Amino acid sequence: MKLIMAKNYSDLSRKAANVVSATVILHPNCVLGLATGSTPVGMYKQLIEWYQKGDLDFKAVKSINLDEYVGLDAQSDQSYRYFMNENLFNHINIDRSNTSVPNGMAADIERECKRYDKHIHDLGGVDLQVLGIGNNGHIGFNEPDEAFEQETHLVNLAQKTIDANSRFFDSIDDVPKQAITMGIKSIMQAKSIVLLASGEGKADIMEKALFGPITPKVPASILQLHPHLIVVADKDALKVVSQMHPEFF
Repeated sequence: MKLIMAKNYSDLSRKAANVVSATVILHPNCVLGLATGSTPVGMYKQLIEWYQKGDLDFKAVKSINLDEYVGLDAQSDQSYRYFMNENLFNHINIDRSNTSVPNGMAADIERECKRYDKHIHDLGGVDLQVLGIGNNGHIGFNEPDEAFEQETHLVNLAQKTIDANSRFFDSIDDVPKQAITMGIKSIMQAKSIVLLASGEGKADIMEKALFGPITPKVPASILQLHPHLIVVADKDALKVVSQMHPEFF
């Protein structure tokens, strides 16, 4: 595990973009695993800026997104396909046919999950997976559970996750209650992982995830076993980690 402490969110975004851009430059036809949510937005803005300056070329890059809400189509402004289009894809030269997000409107969700896993396999797996972390330790939409879910699956969202995501909707009643998400096995098979975290609200869960017991009760704790994990977080998110594990800084 490599820990990178950023001064603030802006610094975090730039440092995270450095990790992604290095993968794109070294492997122009790489497969990027991408995440949504507020944390990676600044990273995407930085990547767009570097692309516009001519420093990055995404024409051969393929992308795989972690998850999608069930019941939202790609045109919904709260769908993750829409999020990716607005925050990244519309502003770079990636071939839209090379971008993949689960189909939350699929008539057969189980079949869609199997299709998504086969697609990842057919691409040769993910070279670099970007992750955020939920307040309850979820990665993707893998919620705390009795066991680690293996592959892409349908998940009933935890109330904490619904509450956290309600800030993006007009009403908490509008927040979808289910999602399709890549499973822990799919995530852990990525060649490299970069975990992003920002804000003091993530301080406790970051310490539990990175240094606590490996347990499905804290899904992100499985990342301790990944051989190529990079953590990029601001000093607020690493407040507890830096206090309890100063040897890493």
